[in-house]
Amino acid sequence: MQKFLINGPCRVRGKVSISGSKNASLPILASTLLFNKPIILKNLPRVRDIMTMLNLLKSLGSNVVLSKDRKTVKIYNKKKLKTFASYSLVKTMRGSILVLGALVAKFHKSKTSLPGGCLIGARPVNFHLSALKKLGMNYEIKDGYIIAKSEGPLLGKLIKFPKISVGATENLIIAACLAKGKTILKNCAIEPEIKDLTNFLNSAGANIQWNGRICTIKGVKSLNQTKYSVMSDRIEAGTFCVAAALTKGNLEIKNLNASIIKSELDLLKKVGAKISFYKDRIFVKGPKKIKSIKIINTKEYPGIPTDLQAQLMVLMCKANGKSLITENIFENRFMHVAELQRLGAKINVKNNKAIIEGGNNLKGAELMSSDLRASVALVLAAIVSDGRSIINRIYHLDRGYEKIENKLIKIGVKIKRVNK
Repeated sequence: MQKFLINGPCRVRGKVSISGSKNASLPILASTLLFNKPIILKNLPRVRDIMTMLNLLKSLGSNVVLSKDRKTVKIYNKKKLKTFASYSLVKTMRGSILVLGALVAKFHKSKTSLPGGCLIGARPVNFHLSALKKLGMNYEIKDGYIIAKSEGPLLGKLIKFPKISVGATENLIIAACLAKGKTILKNCAIEPEIKDLTNFLNSAGANIQWNGRICTIKGVKSLNQTKYSVMSDRIEAGTFCVAAALTKGNLEIKNLNASIIKSELDLLKKVGAKISFYKDRIFVKGPKKIKSIKIINTKEYPGIPTDLQAQLMVLMCKANGKSLITENIFENRFMHVAELQRLGAKINVKNNKAIIEGGNNLKGAELMSSDLRASVALVLAAIVSDGRSIINRIYHLDRGYEKIENKLIKIGVKIKRVNK
């Protein structure tokens, strides 16, 4: 099993280019099951979750042709695809559940494994299932599989989600594209990755419109051939912005529109970072002394994303003063705290709140990754710790960050990937 060796402290300087968005690519790839005509997708990130989704599409019968650099894919579907999404492919990735809506919408049946992914909370699929049922999907859960079918095409309906859910919003948008009539979804998630999904589908002839948290989908009989470039990864960009602020760094972050991470950049300005941007470039200069933020709350977009909570906690560990982070999205997303404490961080957790006593010197230690975003937080913490740190189970990182050690080496981080 591979691990990272990091010698700190390091100061990041230079330029880093942001990869395509994993969280945008996954629903777009799932939605390609709706198509009879070829699709070309560009700017895919070269990460494990994307390969898992492509392998899932292949297992369903899609013809998947990757370019040499694995950033562009051509997908051709047969008229009939398989409708069985096996546990062996779905178990490692939460986004696999998104094939359910596509398969039922197109073929009126599916047997899809309940999904896996990071152990950061329950993340139940009941919002997906209850909403799809309103469109006409009947289902039962048996032996860990969702066995679903519909009597003919799905039928458009008015649906209000009881809670904002990114995955359920995506699944329903995908399913409603081929439904008969109009579907109106209320209380939707409005993350940029969801807007990227709808932009992709509209480029192929779908009829999807937004008004705040209301999404209206007028069903079409079929989707057209299209070529589309996936948006850049705002969580990767946010991670590198935090790295610059954390290390007194000076970083140019390329290939991202700053407007989609406005909340994150505003917070970094409050800690003392100097930030400017031009077109698709962001310039971050870290402060000499990091100011603490009294209260940080994770919220649905456009708030501070839960996927940056762990990275921001590391930043607060080095800030002057006390901070409070409240995790409002997932109930089990503080598993990185025990590992940060091994480095010398002073953090007290109670329920969904973490109180951080900042300003402590961190010292290198051996650490264990628990999930994707916690893993990158441990990398950031090791970068500002004195001495050597070892980070185990870095396969979590490979699920969502494209060759992160190569990008970090180029900007001054002493990091090495080794086999045990």
